[in-house]
Amino acid sequence: MHHIIDSLSFNMVIVRINHSDKVDNIPRIHQVNCSTESLLGYSENELVGKPLALIFATDKVMDLWQSAVAKMDDLTADNCFEGEIVSKGRHKIHVLLSISPLPNQHPKHTDIFLLIQAIEPDNDLFRMHRVVEQSASAMLITDRAGRIEYANPKFAELTGYTTQELLGQNPRMLQTGNTPSEFDQNMWQMLLSTGEWRGEFQGRKKNGELYWVYESISGIKNSAGDITHFVAVEEDITRRKEAESALAESEERFRQMAEMTGEWLWEQDPEGYYLYCSNAVAQILGFSRDQIIGRQYTEFLTAQDQKSQRTYATSHKPFYGLINHYQHRDGQQILTESTGLPIFNAQGKLLKWRGVDHDITARMHFQEALIESEKRTRLIIESSMNAIILMDSYGIVTDWNHRAEKMFGWSSEEAIGRRLDELIIPPRFHKAHRDGLKTFLQTGVGPMLNKQSEQVALRRDGTEFPVELSVSPLKFGNTYIFSGFMHDISNRKAAEEQIRQAQVNLAIAQNEIKIAQQIQATLSPSAPIKSEDFELAGFCLPADKVGGDYFDYFFRKEGQLDIVIADVSGHSIGPALFMVEARSAIRAQTNLLATPSETLVVLNNFLFDDLDKSDYFITLFYLQYNIHTQQLRFANAGHPPPLLLNQYEGEFKKLDAEGLLLGVRKNVVFEEKTTMLEKGDVILFYTDGLIEVENTSKEFFGLDRVKAIVSQNAQEQPQAIIDEIFVSLRQFSQSNAFADDITLMVLKCH
Repeated sequence: MHHIIDSLSFNMVIVRINHSDKVDNIPRIHQVNCSTESLLGYSENELVGKPLALIFATDKVMDLWQSAVAKMDDLTADNCFEGEIVSKGRHKIHVLLSISPLPNQHPKHTDIFLLIQAIEPDNDLFRMHRVVEQSASAMLITDRAGRIEYANPKFAELTGYTTQELLGQNPRMLQTGNTPSEFDQNMWQMLLSTGEWRGEFQGRKKNGELYWVYESISGIKNSAGDITHFVAVEEDITRRKEAESALAESEERFRQMAEMTGEWLWEQDPEGYYLYCSNAVAQILGFSRDQIIGRQYTEFLTAQDQKSQRTYATSHKPFYGLINHYQHRDGQQILTESTGLPIFNAQGKLLKWRGVDHDITARMHFQEALIESEKRTRLIIESSMNAIILMDSYGIVTDWNHRAEKMFGWSSEEAIGRRLDELIIPPRFHKAHRDGLKTFLQTGVGPMLNKQSEQVALRRDGTEFPVELSVSPLKFGNTYIFSGFMHDISNRKAAEEQIRQAQVNLAIAQNEIKIAQQIQATLSPSAPIKSEDFELAGFCLPADKVGGDYFDYFFRKEGQLDIVIADVSGHSIGPALFMVEARSAIRAQTNLLATPSETLVVLNNFLFDDLDKSDYFITLFYLQYNIHTQQLRFANAGHPPPLLLNQYEGEFKKLDAEGLLLGVRKNVVFEEKTTMLEKGDVILFYTDGLIEVENTSKEFFGLDRVKAIVSQNAQEQPQAIIDEIFVSLRQFSQSNAFADDITLMVLKCH
């Protein structure tokens, strides 16, 4: 036997452990072969009987020996270990040690076969063994049937099973029970057909905890090309899967918030092509999400914005409150207020844009109507963005958007994790807030939830301001989070106060104008004049509450009737005042025996300075009617000449005379003319507002239509002729209001 051992080329030591001597039961060298003598530099006599520790370099190697001996009876255990031994010359040798019991053991001692294999520094096999043992990846080797033959320490650490518990088992022992049968079938089918499989796998550890790995399995073939074993390399991706799950939850929360706000949330790539948009785009632009995603934002802008808005994308700077003009799917123009933020990576490269558009079309139209009509009772100024705040069931802020930072003065980092009431609720409302939260969590009832209300909020600097608030509870699992949307209405409140004050001022002004209107009405003749010789009627319709037209008739002396019609340029308060001044000057001449031209000279010189300073002028026609002789004497200061209809001839004659407008220059000479009035004759006095009335086609009413109406109604009384003219005007213009004052007088001779 000794001869056989000496003839072996490998290094072998037989170690004996004595069981009969309880004091001296340390392992001792019982026999060595020639190869071992050569390796260690000892003779056999120098080693036999010596403690095995003599050739071990450290106590650690002895500990590994004892651990291997303890598992020696387990046939599935790996009884190999690395260590260092020491030669007689005290040189350390790196070796692989393998142990196994010898057969036919004696009851009083145990003989153990110790195989020593020196490890060369460039030995690839041992280097690979260390790589596998020390790998950060879990590694597993099975036979073709799937029985585990090897598992490295990382695999044992990952699963919680010891190597001894894994050996001989099938990896299916690690499944969660939720793995579909098709998963195993497809995996084995691919392995046996291609020799490779990769994928994600969820397993269950020994303690029941779940874990995720990315697994790569390869077949190991023999020289004949047949698969004999499988090697699996696994990377622990549990944390990544948890992060993906958290991200999915965050995206779901973001999606819900986007739908709740009713605002168009979007993301674009650096070139402006949509990557994401919320469902609100369908309400705002009429396009579905699928019709938006993948297209560039400029495709939806109007022509006026397509060029100008590109500068914002190329600047790589955030923009706030940007007014965009979009083309709705049905062709109408949509106005939005847009905010966009560029998203950069760690190297400063632009990754994408994220932003929100708020539809302000209705608001803009309302504001324009308010300015134009001056009849609206409120001025509503709305911010294009809401402050969005999320709070958990403990009253702690969990999310705080950019608008909340701007509105309240707290950054997101400062706000998240703190109590909401300590940040934005005035101290006097803290108890009510906490009691309301407690009541809802106990009963599910909250009087302020799911509706809009006006509240008082608190800024970081301690100032209070009004907000429009809506709060909605969202249930996640067994707990709640609360989403709050706040809109600063400080400007709106101030505007409402201004409107209320403006309404008061408007009421005062309207009352004053009404008084002026009543006064002006009293200055015109209160009734027509009727006699056996003639009949005279007049009417003035101001374009505004008060006007600049003027007509009058009065008896200067017995048998002489003075008739005046005038038009001050413009209308409303200024011209009305000049009309009053002109009337006063004319009436002051009543007791004087002045002719029409003399009256105009006096009137022009009297009014010149006032008219010249104010840039107003007056046209005026003055006529004196001698009732006994039927003679007409008249003068004209640039006024449209009255029309005299001869009943017998059926023709119109203009009563015109040369003369400048009043207020152009002083000392003007006015031509005076006379004519005779015959029975049945009709004279129409009018201001230019009559013939300049326009219809929807921008045509003027004109003198021809006026003459036709007078001719057709010449047999009627003067008031009836006036009424018929106004009926025709309203039918022509399709309106009851006119752009200029209109004054008419009709004189009919009996």
